Amino acid sequence: MLNRLDTSLRGLEDSEAQGGRFDIRDTVNFVWRQWAFILAWTILAGLLGAIYIARQTPLYTATTQLLLDPRKEKAAGPDSIYTDTALDLSVVESEIAVMRSTVLLKRVVLKEGLLGGSGTPAQPPQTNAGSTSAQPAPGGESDDAMSPAMVAAVEGLKNAVVISRAGQAYVINVSYTSDSPARAMQLANAIADAYVVDKLDARFEAAKRASNWLNDRLVELRQQLRLSEEAVTKFRADNNLAQAVPGASLNQEQLTQLNGRLVAARADTAERKSHLDLLTKIQAERGKLDALPEAASSGVLADLRRQENDLSRQEADLLARYTGAHPQVVNVRAQLSDVRRSIANTLRQIASDVRNNYNLALARQDAAEQALKEASGQSDLDASKAITLRELERTAAVNKSLFEDFLQRARLTQEQSTFEARDARIITPAVAPGIPSSPKRTQIILTSLILGLIVGIGAAYLREALNAGFTTPREIETLLEMPLLASISRFSPRTKDENGRLLSLPEYPLRMPLARSSEAIRSLRSAVQMSDVDHPPKVVQVTSTLPGEGKTTIALMMATSAAQSGQNVLFIDCDLRHPSASSQLRKEKAPGLIECLLGEIGLEQALFYSERYRIWALSAGGESKNQPDLLASERMKALMAKVRSRFDVVIVDTPPMGPVIDPVIVSNLVDKVIYIVRWAATAREMVQQSLRQIAGQKKVAGIVFNHIMDDKAKKYGRFAYGYYYGSRYYRKYYEK
Repeated sequence: MLNRLDTSLRGLEDSEAQGGRFDIRDTVNFVWRQWAFILAWTILAGLLGAIYIARQTPLYTATTQLLLDPRKEKAAGPDSIYTDTALDLSVVESEIAVMRSTVLLKRVVLKEGLLGGSGTPAQPPQTNAGSTSAQPAPGGESDDAMSPAMVAAVEGLKNAVVISRAGQAYVINVSYTSDSPARAMQLANAIADAYVVDKLDARFEAAKRASNWLNDRLVELRQQLRLSEEAVTKFRADNNLAQAVPGASLNQEQLTQLNGRLVAARADTAERKSHLDLLTKIQAERGKLDALPEAASSGVLADLRRQENDLSRQEADLLARYTGAHPQVVNVRAQLSDVRRSIANTLRQIASDVRNNYNLALARQDAAEQALKEASGQSDLDASKAITLRELERTAAVNKSLFEDFLQRARLTQEQSTFEARDARIITPAVAPGIPSSPKRTQIILTSLILGLIVGIGAAYLREALNAGFTTPREIETLLEMPLLASISRFSPRTKDENGRLLSLPEYPLRMPLARSSEAIRSLRSAVQMSDVDHPPKVVQVTSTLPGEGKTTIALMMATSAAQSGQNVLFIDCDLRHPSASSQLRKEKAPGLIECLLGEIGLEQALFYSERYRIWALSAGGESKNQPDLLASERMKALMAKVRSRFDVVIVDTPPMGPVIDPVIVSNLVDKVIYIVRWAATAREMVQQSLRQIAGQKKVAGIVFNHIMDDKAKKYGRFAYGYYYGSRYYRKYYEK
């Protein structure tokens, strides 16, 4: 019953595996098996991270925030010589480059006294952050300004400061990192102050240079204006024009007025001509007259268009409810036709007005030209003098305008030289940080733990991948294509008999029939019988791959278990090289199988009955140098045929498959072979190679897991091994 249940459960497990679906139980079992190993790697990584943190010098970062004024300000109207440009990304990056420049940082080094080395001031820093007395004047720096010590101090300051833009805002963060919180705060504020002062100095110098240039230029312009005005006055005096209206003679006044009228008439004619050309183009292209400027500005036409739109909407609404022959629809369409005729008439009237206006403007221009010709004919004698006078007056007017413009700029520039413009200002001064910015303890510890966890999981997976032994029925059935008959836990006998002697494991099926090991052996016997229902095996061979896998103990326990059930059992020790079963039966020196095969004694003389195990046994016998030949002899075949007919069950214990050929020979004489595999120990390749040597692998009834460590095996899942004997429920059930 237990065997069938185990087979069905394993079949269910294999069907799930073949489906290729992810089984979370495998992951849980893997973590359960390897949690200590993974935890060790995680703790080790955490300790390494803690050691790294302990070996690092704490660094503190102080940050100052500067605001750049993004407003586009003009000091004195559109003609000011000094205007601010709107800030964009390139300008902000340029300002950051200025703050990291060698010139500005050199001022900070000198002001803060950083030439003392190691960031320690060579002299006490000044308390007034905005003072520029410690800064060398432009072009007046000392000879050692860029000495090696200065270069080292500037580079050290540049490496310790980080200047960046705060997002998309016009805010610049100035961060300085030092092992001293006070020093970090002091130098962050010093760099920001130096930048603000540098901006003010640059603006002041620019305004000062512009003011000096304008003052020099005003002297020249004043002289030019005086000379041009004197020339106009002298010309009037020489030509007796002093009593006339200022600026011209009587004839000159008339000419000026006529010229003005002619210019205005020509401008009006040109404008009317453009409208006429547009009208002609529209008519030639059969376009709409709505494009005319007069049509766009016509209030009457606009009202008619609104009426047309309203009537069109009414027509659409009525057509949605009535047919086209409905009186209301007919009425609306009649009104719409009247409005459209009015629009067409209005447009024709506008086109006619355009032509009439052009003709009228052209007539005015002709009249002005004729009047000018008549006036010019009356003043021909004074034409050359009038031209000269106009040239002198224009020169004087230009010089006067230029002089006034430069005079105004000079006054504004002088005001700018004393005006402190707020191009940049500190909005958040740096404060002494209380928490180190480096090393980042929490981040390093978390990173170390995560890396340790990842490495631990990888190492655990590699560790299991390198495990050469079998641990689950799935591996047995997948790699060997054989069933797992039983799983026998590893334990030491603790029960004593009436004489105070510890019972050996082969005695348990007789003395402790309800023990876990006894039940496991009964299950094994049942599984062997079920391996061939039509022809139940009678002669069963027990072997393994390597010595020390418990094959002899399991063979004896199978024999005693069969005897306990009332069967006539024979145990044959065919391990002629190392007869450990004969030692347990205390017949290691008695005649046995070898003597029978040599013909020295008969089978009846070699058999003996063990009262301790209640079985018949045939020991290995004496020593021989040709064991394979003896086992392959005809006498061996005859002996096996004889015991097959006499006993109900024959258990044959043979040597391990790995080192000798004896088990392969014996496998030809038995019904079934039980193969013992030590759990999580015997190499898979060796088991596969050994099974290939058995004559016809169909004789192998299956595999038996031996020496299973319950605490470890249960971590491979509830289907991991055998019949659940490792679970606490079965342990409580069988412990009596």
